[in-house]
Formats: sequence, C-alpha cells, structure tokens
Amino acid sequence: MGTYLEPYTEPADEARRSLVRSMVADGELTDPAWRLAFEEVPRHLFVPYYYVPTGPGEYERLWCEDPDPARRERWLRGAYHDGPLATRVRDGVLVSSSSQPSIMARMLDALEVRYGDSVLEIGAGSGYNAALLCHRVGDAHVTTVDVDPEITESARVHLALAGFHPAVVTGDGARGVPRRAPFDRIVATCTLPSVPYDWLAQCRPDARIVAPLSTGLIALRVRDDGRGRFAEGRFLRTPAYFVPLRGVTGPPRVGVAGLPREVLDDDLFRFLLTLTAGSLDPREALSLWEREHRPMRDRFGVTVGVRRQWAWLDDPSGPYAWELGDAHGP
Repeated sequence: MGTYLEPYTEPADEARRSLVRSMVADGELTDPAWRLAFEEVPRHLFVPYYYVPTGPGEYERLWCEDPDPARRERWLRGAYHDGPLATRVRDGVLVSSSSQPSIMARMLDALEVRYGDSVLEIGAGSGYNAALLCHRVGDAHVTTVDVDPEITESARVHLALAGFHPAVVTGDGARGVPRRAPFDRIVATCTLPSVPYDWLAQCRPDARIVAPLSTGLIALRVRDDGRGRFAEGRFLRTPAYFVPLRGVTGPPRVGVAGLPREVLDDDLFRFLLTLTAGSLDPREALSLWEREHRPMRDRFGVTVGVRRQWAWLDDPSGPYAWELGDAHGP
C-alpha cells in the first residue's frame, strides 16, 4: 500500500464495513462471494481524489493529501458513500467516474459469474470494478478496456496499489479486445446507444452481457442459432445513469414539446422515451405508455440479431418493437 494512504487503513476499514452493512440491509450483496469482495477491496485506494459538483459545470476537488483535516475526512467519508464519484472532469464535463457501489453490486450479481470465467469490462474508470472482478474470478481472467490512456494508466496504478493485476488495455471499448477473447462475460460501465456487434463475436456460447442502455440495465444471453450469433434478454428493474460510451454516436435528441410536465418528470416514461428515440414519435410513446399502464423496465427487452437489433415490450416478436442504433455494426 502506498505510504500516502497508509494513515487511512483503520478508518477506511470501518467505513467499508459500514457501507457493506448498509447495502446488505437494503437487499444487496445476497451472494456471499460478492459480499466478501466488497468487504475486502478498499475503494478509497481507487479514488485518491474525486470531484463534487457545486453547480452547472463546476466541481470541488477532494483528495487524500489535502492539508485541511476536515476536507481529508470528507474525502474518506465520500469514498465509502453509496453514490457515484466523479473521478475525471475536463473543461467542466464529466468524462469518467466510479460507479455507485449498490448499482455495481446489482450489475455484478446479474452477470452470474463463476470462478475462472473470462470477463471483459468496458470502461476502466478508477479500476475499482475490475478489482472486484479480480477478487471473484482471478486476475488472469479479467480484462478492462478504456479509450483514454490517462484513465487506463490511472486504473492500472490503483489496481496494483490494491494488489490486483488484470489486463488493462487502451482501446475502443465498442471493438472489444479480440486478442483476449473469447469471453464468458462482458460488463459495461458506460451507457450504450446499442449493443456493439463485435462483442458478440468475442463471446463464448451462453455468454452473458450486462450493460447500461437508455436509462436501464440490460442483461443479455449470447447464443448461436445455426445462422449466426445473437443475443437477447430483458432489462433489470434498476434505473441506471452512466457516462456515455465514448467514440460512438448516441441516440437522436428527442423533441418533447407539448408533452405534460408530470409525464416528462416520470423516470419510467423518460426510459421509454430514450429507448424509442428515433423510432417512435414522443406522442405515440405517451399513448403506448398510458395504454400499457406505465410498464416497468423489466417488461422491456432487447434482441441483437445478425444484422439488426431492436428493443421490445413483453415479446421480441410482438407488436411493440423499435430499432436500435448501430454501434460499429457489421
């Protein structure tokens, strides 16, 4: 452990235990293996500094070497708060973060990993999520990729400081990491406009993909039907807001003029609006929303076929389906 963080070992241990107790009380970490990972991987080593928003495009920096003891205490307390932490800001724009621990726990649980599975993480961030994966499946089986060399170098340093040594790759996450394939599991910590086709080609049969899409989390199973590789699955109920995957075009902007404010403020309607952007007029989306009694996220799913992918409500071949954008398609 680096000397500049050694004084925080004991208070960090107690803060980490408190975070885990809180998550367990909220129904998270039901898998003992993931509970142990969260208990033993020190999050504060991955966020020696982070940024707290103080206004639009404005942030306050908290760091472990601040000469003010009160601010150092705020830094450590924040490192073990169940919330996301802005770890990299450029020109007032958030470009990287450490995800909310409880959301990470839900994603990791949905990944359904087994010891020895080969896992690809899209979006290295601080390296904390990769460390949790290393704890569960072993360093040699984890690959984390990010397009930004500053982010990958920082993640590599944090991981080594915590005693983990996965493969940390600088590259386009939408292209995967072919030289480390095949993978049993792929998890993304950045929001996608659609599922990159290259990921499916790098998956073993029956692989699982968990990723943020729209404002939800999609869990896909990869299969081969004899005509080609495809993936299909439903959204979790959990809302999720992540930094977008860099290097791909996001969904078109949605015009919402004329829609009632109370509807636009509804998280589930915003999910539907984002999911159907470019495919469904917002007023038609509202009609669907009301007709289907305000459906929860887990009624929606995604199918990634050989040449197209679409989102759907209730049934992949049912009447409600919408084309998704192409993230580096074939």
